[in-house]
Amino acid sequence: MPKQFEQVLDKDEKVLWVGQPKLVPFLLTGLPFLIIGAIWFCLDYFIFIKNMSMSTSPYLIPFFLLHLSPSWMSILNILRLILVYNNTFYTYTNRRLMMRSGFWGTDFKALDYDKITDIEVNVNPIEKIFDVGTIKAYSGVNTVYDRFLAIRNPYEVFKMIKQISVDIKTDYNYPNALRPDQNTGYKTEYKPEK
Repeated sequence: MPKQFEQVLDKDEKVLWVGQPKLVPFLLTGLPFLIIGAIWFCLDYFIFIKNMSMSTSPYLIPFFLLHLSPSWMSILNILRLILVYNNTFYTYTNRRLMMRSGFWGTDFKALDYDKITDIEVNVNPIEKIFDVGTIKAYSGVNTVYDRFLAIRNPYEVFKMIKQISVDIKTDYNYPNALRPDQNTGYKTEYKPEK
């Protein structure tokens, strides 16, 4: 049993894959927000702060410190990504997808296969350079999704998750060879066909 998820696994749950994002593409997910923060800072600095005198109002310093909050938050977001990286892991089991994260504590998110409405794999140009990709699993009508960021072998992981999801949904909805003769429901063990 992988130690990253042993706290939250059910007693008969089996881990089929565990992965961690690759560092550089994981950190680069904060780049768009950092660019917006840098532009915000440049606009404030070159248009207002550089051209004002401190004698005009004692309230300008606190105002601009507050007004520059998008800049500070974009830097804090990169720091957050650095701090949470070592605690970020993804897994799929015979029952669900799980994500582990957090830097002060450990946070877990889980998505049962029967709740997945759609799944997709994306490899953007930066991820392609690092030979990684992102898998998004959608649940619900409000386009709520969970994602495995910057993982290695994204297409293989995607295919396995998709296959397990179809198998589990089929097993939930229709009796099949995975169920015993008395059809006790989803109390049987998932055994993928090879």
